[in-house]
Amino acid sequence: MNLTNKNFFETLIYMNYDTSLRYTAYFQPTEEGGYVVTVPALPGCVSQGNTFEEARANIADAINGYLRILAEDGDEIPIEKEYVAAHVSVVSPKTFE
Repeated sequence: MNLTNKNFFETLIYMNYDTSLRYTAYFQPTEEGGYVVTVPALPGCVSQGNTFEEARANIADAINGYLRILAEDGDEIPIEKEYVAAHVSVVSPKTFE
């Protein structure tokens, strides 16, 4: 699907399609408390919040604004593909000494 139409969101709503897109957001705790949030699929899309809930709401607003600007400018809307993420444990380099 080509998502470069500047009326993309309005068209989907009119046609009664599901308009939700999903993006991976990384929540990094800060030393002062709260979180800084980034969205790798949307370069420069960053937000923050004093609590996890606030950070989550703020990044949702940031994503919506980011996508709306792309659509208004006629730029392609990035679609993130589903993938699996996992933590991987490795031996600390200190144990090699």
